[in-house]
Amino acid sequence: MSIYTEQDAKAILDKVIKLSKADECTAQLGGSIDGNVRFARNAVSTSGIVSDANLVVQVAFGKRVGTATINEFDDASLEKVVRRAEDLAKLAPENPEFMPAIDKQTYKPSATFSESTAAITPDFRAKVAADSIAPCKEEKLVAAGFLEDGQSFVAFANSKGNFGYQKSTNFNFTCTVRTEDGSGSGWVGHNAKDASSFKADEDIRIAMKKASESVEAKALEPGKYTVILEPAAVAGLVGFMMFFFDARSADEGRSFLSKKGGGNKLGEQVYDPRVNLITDPWHAEAPVLPWDEDGLPRERMAIIDKGKVVNLDYSRFWAQKQGKKANATPGNLIMSGGTKSTGELVKGTQKGVLVTRTWYIRMVDPQTVLLTGLTRDGTFYIENGEIKYPIKNFRFNESPVIMLNNIDELGKPVRVQGDESSTVMMLPPMRLRDFTFTSLSDAV
Repeated sequence: MSIYTEQDAKAILDKVIKLSKADECTAQLGGSIDGNVRFARNAVSTSGIVSDANLVVQVAFGKRVGTATINEFDDASLEKVVRRAEDLAKLAPENPEFMPAIDKQTYKPSATFSESTAAITPDFRAKVAADSIAPCKEEKLVAAGFLEDGQSFVAFANSKGNFGYQKSTNFNFTCTVRTEDGSGSGWVGHNAKDASSFKADEDIRIAMKKASESVEAKALEPGKYTVILEPAAVAGLVGFMMFFFDARSADEGRSFLSKKGGGNKLGEQVYDPRVNLITDPWHAEAPVLPWDEDGLPRERMAIIDKGKVVNLDYSRFWAQKQGKKANATPGNLIMSGGTKSTGELVKGTQKGVLVTRTWYIRMVDPQTVLLTGLTRDGTFYIENGEIKYPIKNFRFNESPVIMLNNIDELGKPVRVQGDESSTVMMLPPMRLRDFTFTSLSDAV
């Protein structure tokens, strides 16, 4: 059994806390049942279900910390993992940034569990693969994709009486479709709260259309262009940028949010006034756990308000040192936008480039968040509100900070998951001015 009820999970954690002889003890029990199906060259290649559960015990003697993990939960095993953690703590050097276990908290549950997603069967996964492959075969296209779904739980407790328990589900589908000769490529992704909203035979048509229409791509000179980034492309850039909202790195001069002479840019205008970004664990379309990895309660919190940075991520240690309030690490990112779809943004564009998604993004300069990466799986030239022809992929050198100061128009936000993190995001398609493409890429 890998999905424990709240009662059963608490019984195990209570035993662990009681067994510990350390100054303090924190234990986390988690488990999951994850299913998947992978297909390539129009045939299923792998499929499976993985069920697992594990217990992590962390103890402290003063500022000496030890951690041990186990996946057996009988009484003898529980005592063994506690003693192992204690032995490691006694051998460990003192941690100068040690923070004691948090006090008892109150958590407001969030709707992270979907019955339809938890009820997914091998037949469901097989149908997703079949509904993706069959239309491609008919059109002489080649599909390769991956569906990953699962249900899980997490429970934690500490020697100060804090306890939390919640169940979650996840659902993520991606598919790349190519022409038989490999000259055209299209992509579609679907990250869903509820599996009942997903229809593979509809989503696959998006990737098929892009694959068919991206053959015989023309070369366009590198330079600065008006671009329309689809939400998946936005996620790669904005998701990367959010790694630098840590208050400590900003205060220590290691971030684009650092001020010359010391301090950070909290409260300053950094982006276009149309940029509004919040985190909200109870968001109807993108709910997440109501606590972070330290057990701090998450709250609905503005991060960027009308282009101003209004909150940074203060860890418990750094908040104490700076005399600030610690805040929970965001579990999701919600960006406001307009009402238009990507297609409607295209219709309003005189000249520009449509980017399906970004890929292989890497850091160039952390002080400006200058990133480099490639466009992929469908890049098109727009003229007079229409897609005129496919173009070869580009390498870009662009900072999402500059990008979010060159906004022409924002579309309607949709749910996506970033390539660089598992953070769930609601992001709009964007039409942007002066996006920098530095060279061509022959890859499709």
